[in-house]
This record gives sequence, structure tokens and C-alpha cells, in this order.
Amino acid sequence: MAQVLVRNLDDSVVEQLKANAARHHRSLEAEVRSILEETARRQRLRQEIAAELAQFRARQQPNQTDSADLIREDRER
Repeated sequence: MAQVLVRNLDDSVVEQLKANAARHHRSLEAEVRSILEETARRQRLRQEIAAELAQFRARQQPNQTDSADLIREDRER
């Protein structure tokens, strides 16, 4: 597994991370790992959703019909 070293974090950030870790009953390292994993997971999810929406839009555009045309067709029946 890869390792990441983060330097020059503000002391207040480290203290907040330590407080969050204590609240979650885990080490500072585990807390930071959890935050990074969750952030990466959410980013992947956003990208997947964006791709699905793009595919959906691409499928819908050729079928767009003016609502006035639909009303006219219905009235003619």
C-alpha cells in the first residue's frame, strides 16, 4: 500500500483531527485514512453519477418533441 506524508499542517487542524479521532474511538492515522478514503469514494461516486447523467441526456435529446406538436396531434385524433 502507498504512504502519504503531509507536512506543515496548521496546529489547529491537527488538534481538530485528533478530537475527531477520539470521538470516533480511533487513532489519528485511522481518522485521516478514513477521511481520505471517504473523500475518494464520494469523488468516484460523483464521477459515476455525472457519466450516467450524460448518457441519459444523450439518449433523451434525439427524442425531444415540441409540446405544441404533441397537443396538436392529440387534438387531431
